[in-house]
Amino acid sequence: MLHDTSPMGGEQEEDVPALLVDDALADELIARAEAEGIELLGPGGLLRQMTKAVLERALNEELTGHLGYERHERAGGGNARNGTTPKRLITEAGTVELDVPRDRAGTFAPQIVRKGQRRLDGIDKLVISLYARGMTVRDIQAHLREIYEVDVSPDLISRITDAVLEEVKEWQARPLDTVYPVIFLDAIVCKVRDNGTVRNKAAHLAVGVDVDGRKEVLGIWVETVEGAKFWLRVMNELKARGVEDVLVVVCDGLTGLPDAIVAVWPQATVQTCIVHLTRASLRWVNYKDRKKVASQLRGIYAAATEQAAADALDAFAESDLGRAYPAIERSWRAAWEQVIPFFAFPPEIRKVLYTTNMIESINYQLRKISKTRGHFPNDDALIKLLYLGCREIGRTNRSNGRGGRNGYIWKTALNQLEIMYPDRLRLA
Repeated sequence: MLHDTSPMGGEQEEDVPALLVDDALADELIARAEAEGIELLGPGGLLRQMTKAVLERALNEELTGHLGYERHERAGGGNARNGTTPKRLITEAGTVELDVPRDRAGTFAPQIVRKGQRRLDGIDKLVISLYARGMTVRDIQAHLREIYEVDVSPDLISRITDAVLEEVKEWQARPLDTVYPVIFLDAIVCKVRDNGTVRNKAAHLAVGVDVDGRKEVLGIWVETVEGAKFWLRVMNELKARGVEDVLVVVCDGLTGLPDAIVAVWPQATVQTCIVHLTRASLRWVNYKDRKKVASQLRGIYAAATEQAAADALDAFAESDLGRAYPAIERSWRAAWEQVIPFFAFPPEIRKVLYTTNMIESINYQLRKISKTRGHFPNDDALIKLLYLGCREIGRTNRSNGRGGRNGYIWKTALNQLEIMYPDRLRLA
């Protein structure tokens, strides 16, 4: 099975670097700085001095390797050291003034700080991390100025984050697992400028749950008008990337979506998302009646059997609340064919399908970072932010549904799925 390093897509072992600065050395440096009245941070501070000293020492070692002889030794060939060139470098410690060594022949091409490089790679990572957390370009600019005393232009920040677009393209085309027990489809609505007009666009996310219970964002698609052609393109794209079979697809009853799913994976069970159906129903309800209506709707989806659920829906339709809000009954009956598969599942699988925390938590955090923007200049900008948000979520939540009670629930559900869908998981 494929376990990639894409957003939400499993863990990757990281090498832990050796500890070069121990407590004793750190204490000595701090004590000397305090004795000489040198601050730890800020211009001329200890951290910037150390950054400058380490980088310049590394550059001189690179030049030694390039020339083939140590400093102060006699040159063995025609090339030799030729002083230094000043360079201003933006680092995580702030702006550092470097003296970059050079050679007479002009053939020295340092790698620690490359020619033309004006900032360390760590700054790019910092900018992208702040952007992924929902900070706007101007927020990032102010943050870097306040914390690191670094002035960067909004254009530079945009160029740094735009560099992620190539990574997004590779991620959107990466191979996927052969079989997913469950795929959740959901959408986040954001304002995007399109042909000079700002309009609402839905960014659709497919979140797959693999046989180990790990959740993985399979892709992000932005579309203004949903329909059968759009959904068929999305499903065919997932299949072309390797997804040969899906046991259960949980989604809203959007136009053309169930038909597109069945057209690509004929054996898949299409299940309406109970959480979304319930929320959509409550939009019709006055605030004072919401708890009562929610309680009656719970009697429908928590029923033990399909017949008991149908009876509960009839009872709601005939109640005072049902007559007060007839649109609720109509929406449930319209979606009933995609609701009833739920009642064929045992409690273990129902819990996985109903409590869609795995996608709800992703959507909550993505909405949180996207709402700081009034609107996005284009589709790429929206996809870029959502991708970075998914990547950030993956870094801060490495459990991915495994271990503890969640792991136990998933293993129990997986055994039930194996029985209900015999031989379908063997390709996984």
